[in-house]
Amino acid sequence: MTHATPIPNRRALLTGTGALAITALTPQAASADEAAFASSPFRRITDAQWRARLPAASYDVLRHEGTERPYTSPLNEEHRAGTFVCRGCELPLFLSAWKFDSGTGWPSFFRVNPANIGTKRDLALGIPRVEYHCARCLGHQGHVFDDGPRPTGKRYCNNGVALIFKPG
Repeated sequence: MTHATPIPNRRALLTGTGALAITALTPQAASADEAAFASSPFRRITDAQWRARLPAASYDVLRHEGTERPYTSPLNEEHRAGTFVCRGCELPLFLSAWKFDSGTGWPSFFRVNPANIGTKRDLALGIPRVEYHCARCLGHQGHVFDDGPRPTGKRYCNNGVALIFKPG
C-alpha cells in the first residue's frame, strides 16, 4: 500500500504568497525629497529615450533595477577627492570622503546626500531590503544595509554603472 505524501495547506500557502506579492507591488509614498523633483524633465524621458542615452549596463541598472557583476566597476578603485553623481541625471549623491571598501565588490558609501535619494521596500529576493534611487530621475542605484562603518553604521551598496565620478 502506498501512502500519499501530505501536501502543505495550499490555501494558507497561496494566501501568504498572495499577501506577500500585494505588499511588494504596493507603491510606496514618495518621500518629501523625491516630491521636490516631481516636475523634473528627467521624469518625462521615455524608456526608449533612456535606452538611447545610456550605456546598456547603465540602462539595465538605472531603469530596470538590474545589478552589475561585483568587482567589475572601475569606481571601486576611485580614491580621488570628488563627487559621485547619478549617471542618469548627474544629481550629486555621494562625496568621495564617504566611500569605503566594503569588500563586497561594489562601490560602497557610509553616507548619502539624503535630499537627493528616495527609498522603497524591495522584496525581489524574498527578503525585505531597502532599495534607494535618485530622487530626480528615479534611477535605481542600489540597496542600503545596516552593516556599514561608523559614524552612520550604513552601507549604501551602489552599482558603479549607475554613477559618474566628478573629480574636484
